[in-house]
Amino acid sequence: MNQPLADRVRPLDFDDMVGQEKLVGKNGVLRRMVESGHLTNMIFFGPPGTGKTTAANIIAEHSGMTLRRLNATTASLSDVKEVIEETGTMLGSGGILLYLDEIQYFNKKQQQSLLEYIEDGRITLIASTTENPYYYVYNAIISRSAVFEFRPVSADEIKRALLRSLDKLNSDGGNVTLSNDALEYLSNCGAGDVRRSIGLLDNAYYLAEASGGEITVELIESFTPKVLGSFDRAGDVHYDLLSCLQKSIRGSDPDAAVFYLAKLLAGGDLISACRRLQVMASEDVGLAYPMAAVIVRACVESARELGLPEAQIPLANAAIMLATAPKSNSADAAITKANADISIGKGQNVPTHLRSPNFVGYKYPHDYENHWVRQQYLPDDIKDAHYYEYGPNKTEQAAKAYWDKIKGDIK
Repeated sequence: MNQPLADRVRPLDFDDMVGQEKLVGKNGVLRRMVESGHLTNMIFFGPPGTGKTTAANIIAEHSGMTLRRLNATTASLSDVKEVIEETGTMLGSGGILLYLDEIQYFNKKQQQSLLEYIEDGRITLIASTTENPYYYVYNAIISRSAVFEFRPVSADEIKRALLRSLDKLNSDGGNVTLSNDALEYLSNCGAGDVRRSIGLLDNAYYLAEASGGEITVELIESFTPKVLGSFDRAGDVHYDLLSCLQKSIRGSDPDAAVFYLAKLLAGGDLISACRRLQVMASEDVGLAYPMAAVIVRACVESARELGLPEAQIPLANAAIMLATAPKSNSADAAITKANADISIGKGQNVPTHLRSPNFVGYKYPHDYENHWVRQQYLPDDIKDAHYYEYGPNKTEQAAKAYWDKIKGDIK
């Protein structure tokens, strides 16, 4: 069997793992948990190639339990039941450690089938996912598990794995060398994914062996895609990029905004970029520049009509405009406060004069000077609630000055 190099060099203990120092380093929380002998249910989440499966294998080796593996992309409910049935046999006398890869592909019923057994300890679950578990994993499982995030591995850490992998390849009698430039290039090509960098090394090794014995940057470039990165439209990396785009715009950094927009579009995701820019126009710029929503909408419609690659031009206009515009989240903050009152049941009975059909006692503002008259609009139990605070920007302060004057709050 042609076993991938990444599997052949997979670490057997935490000392050989690269990256994830906070989890598996000398004082890493995951390492200390395992060394203490106390194992709980765990959820590992993070991009591909960051050590989730490796960590699970090492934990299984130290657990003394019977290890069973399932991949949720192919496993069914009957597979889960087979594992559960083992808990009542000699095989399960020491406990069953179930490693469930890609748990996000299990539906709610499949995930629920595990609950009884992880609650009473007959199964210890280690689930891994590339998705945000708080969106894709059943809440009852999350509440019974420790959640650990695996971050993209740095290029310097990936170099360690690459050199160990090269030694493994040469251990069978080869003598291929790796230039420093090529090592640097390979470590960056992984974009945080150790397995990807090792896979590239594996391919380059055999090409180099047949043509001179040295792995060079030029050799690697011959089969390396132009767009590098861990990009998955359905995965956490995708949401990380959207988050970075929004935070850059919120932080008024047009350079970072354009970079993350370009990275999203390089992955072919026009729709999510368009959607997020429209959200930001109202959430982060908002009432400081109300026309932002109109401008972004026009840019988005233009981008969708044009398609990629030309769509990047109007979207870049939108991103830069949002990044350099004045900011206000006053509307978002206001509705968040209102939702908080609604969530605890306040405001059930609206004022009688606002109800149809007769609106008895309602004062029609347009019949009064400046089209305004003082009257109660909120329900009695929250009649003095104050949700909206004018932002300090020019637009909202101008509105505040106007209404302070009309409502008589200032003379």
